[in-house]
Amino acid sequence: MRRVVGAVSGVAVLCTGLVGGLGPGGASARPQSIAWVACGGASRAECGSVRVPLDPAEPYGQQITIAVNRIKGSAPRDGNHLGVLLVNPGGPGASGTALAAYVATKLPKDLAARYDVIGFDPRGVGASKPALSCVDIKRYYAAPRADSVPQSHAEESVLLGRAEEFATGCANRWSWFLPYLNTENTARDLDVIRQALGEEKISYLGYSYGTYLGAVYATLFPQRVRRMVLDSVVDPEEVWYQANVAQNYAFDRRHRDFLSWVAANDSVYRIGNTLKAAEFAWYAMRQRLRSRPAGGIVGPSELDDIFMVGGYTNLVWPQLGRLFSEYVRSGDTTGLVEAYHKHAENDAADENGYAVYLGVQCRDAVWPKTWAQWHADAARVHAKAPFMAWPNTVYNAPCVFWPERGVKPVKVGTKDLPPVLLVQAERDAATPYEGALSMRAAFPTARLVTEPGGNHGVALSGNACVDRQVLTYLREGVLAPQRKAGRAADLTCPTLPAPRPLTPMMAAASSGRGSLASILLGDISQIPG
Repeated sequence: MRRVVGAVSGVAVLCTGLVGGLGPGGASARPQSIAWVACGGASRAECGSVRVPLDPAEPYGQQITIAVNRIKGSAPRDGNHLGVLLVNPGGPGASGTALAAYVATKLPKDLAARYDVIGFDPRGVGASKPALSCVDIKRYYAAPRADSVPQSHAEESVLLGRAEEFATGCANRWSWFLPYLNTENTARDLDVIRQALGEEKISYLGYSYGTYLGAVYATLFPQRVRRMVLDSVVDPEEVWYQANVAQNYAFDRRHRDFLSWVAANDSVYRIGNTLKAAEFAWYAMRQRLRSRPAGGIVGPSELDDIFMVGGYTNLVWPQLGRLFSEYVRSGDTTGLVEAYHKHAENDAADENGYAVYLGVQCRDAVWPKTWAQWHADAARVHAKAPFMAWPNTVYNAPCVFWPERGVKPVKVGTKDLPPVLLVQAERDAATPYEGALSMRAAFPTARLVTEPGGNHGVALSGNACVDRQVLTYLREGVLAPQRKAGRAADLTCPTLPAPRPLTPMMAAASSGRGSLASILLGDISQIPG
């Protein structure tokens, strides 16, 4: 799903696996093996690589390289060992190597011993080869950027020019690669990884877009799935244009949750004790930054990027509330500039993630052909949900100019699966709740566990009730009983309490680093992804 894309650490050394011939659809005629080496540093992870066909329909044609890492379980390779657990943090365009290390540390020791946790960089991403890059980063992302909410035809033309520039840059550099960059081919790469690992079946944990990748894999290879957890679930019926429209409403709702929290803590932030007052102050700040960017770099688009992070996780709400208050009450821009460098400044990993995000989503499905429809939808949604309607539209606008037209997506769903566990926060902005209901309908064996909160990424992030369900399932394959009622979850867990406002010193220290949110967000954030 559209998410923030950022640099993650953990994999520095890669080695090439032994290449074998690949049969039709990705099946190995002579299976390759992975030559594992220590990744280096303090990590106990091992690194390697797998060769896959650029075009799965031409298994003996051009090959590309997928980077993988492994945190090996210590249990004997007998009936007590549960095989491999592949993980993916979403995107599309996100590296999965840091998530593998995170998951391995969050599993109880007995369960971590029984799984080999496997991370991978999907085709085009990170340490995989090739890794996409389409524009000059310093020039393209020079701050402050043009306001993503245009106030004239001329401003809108500038935004479209930037979108066309990115699409043209990708076309000029990667015309040979882009036709084969999609979710279905990535799912087929996943099955080649399975073969290289020497496994008949895999278990899988996917977050955000990783839920869609997992669902496509399960649809194509249901006999290869042992256990599957899909957390923060993409709606498989709305890829990708309608999914982004749904996001626009959901992000606006979550932003209002944040502003309501600020208002409820008015004794600390002193902006106003009602949602209306907090909304007025936020949009007045945004308008002010059009003519006077904070520190000369934080304009309205950079502000959107910073506060969008609060739509993913309330761990940053105290920090955002503090810098919001400092700017509104005293004109202090220090916090805004610091937050930009921390959450919104783009580097090479961000640009790589954005290129792959566009490559996959523009190719996966059909998008509206004319900008007129995009404009009309953005204006309509903006009137009701202004926080992300235009920024999200502009973020996806390169799909208007993308050199490879979208195709009909994989029809997700099958009844031929073992039990599948879906996990969802009911007020999630990036993957709205309706998506989990659609996914449950696509997989009759699925069970849905929810919590009433809004953080993106629930499993293994501190909710004891949710984690109990996830760990029991991974250990024993046991799920909560299925409830037949239409929109009701099979089990609803209590949500974690809202964060408390903190003193300035505590707020600066409380960044959420090391949390699941920081892995999914990549620590350094872009705009909704």
